[in-house]
Amino acid sequence: MPLLKVYNPATVVKHLNGLINVYKPKNMKLNQVKTAILYNICRDLNEMYSNQIEASKTPLLEPGGAANPILRKIDSLNLAEDILSKGPAYQMDDISCTPALSLGLHTSGVLILGLNRGIRLYRTAQKKPPMRAYHVTVQMGVATENHFSDSRKTVRANFTHVRANRISGLASSLQASHQRKMYELCGVDLQSQAAYELACKGLIRPVDKTLPVVYGIKLIGFQPPYFTLEIHAINETEDYLAALVNDMAIELKTVGHCSAIRCVRHGPYVVEKSLLRHGWNLAGVVRNMREQKEIT
Repeated sequence: MPLLKVYNPATVVKHLNGLINVYKPKNMKLNQVKTAILYNICRDLNEMYSNQIEASKTPLLEPGGAANPILRKIDSLNLAEDILSKGPAYQMDDISCTPALSLGLHTSGVLILGLNRGIRLYRTAQKKPPMRAYHVTVQMGVATENHFSDSRKTVRANFTHVRANRISGLASSLQASHQRKMYELCGVDLQSQAAYELACKGLIRPVDKTLPVVYGIKLIGFQPPYFTLEIHAINETEDYLAALVNDMAIELKTVGHCSAIRCVRHGPYVVEKSLLRHGWNLAGVVRNMREQKEIT
């Protein structure tokens, strides 16, 4: 399908309905991300609108006055269209922006935002909570108050005895325990035929949307004092993930805290297709929205 350049801002706003996949930086609040995107969209729309008004101005002739009787050329003045009298044509309140699922302050990565009717279409298609994948980096040897690196350090411990095989074994054990818990919540024995038939139907999801469940956890990087885990979970929060890796450090006979959390997948949306901060403008949003429509 050929792409057409559109110079009418009203036409752009009419088709500004869909999902965008943006990359949320660390230590940036969700409202700050939404404000930055909406501000840039409205700025570009107002620039298109002002260019349209400039092109529609018609030249007039008026007498130069008693001292200069020669007619001079002027532009028509329409105060109804002047920005100093009516203000910006498009404001941030004119466009709704709603996140599909929120990300915490310390988390970076994939953030799905719905513009106007886009979030309604997303919730219609995604009737079940999507699985998200994270890369969580842990620093061993230091524990903090809130399990993140920006709070006060409370405990120090030795970590030289920790090896990659011990972390991998603990991760496999945690994954198995969470899978066992899902079957127990369904009231099914893990070794029964009913459990096999339930597993054949697909991914088992919790009915309670506030219950976090880990479906996969594995070690993908080990460089002491840091190691990185890949975690697949549903209904999780950054506080839950930070508490999880803190408990893992205690099981490894040391202490640790979460130094970085990066969301790399949100259902079918991946971090490679995320819109970086320098692309948070009207052209980048429209291009990214078209890419996400192809995915869904």
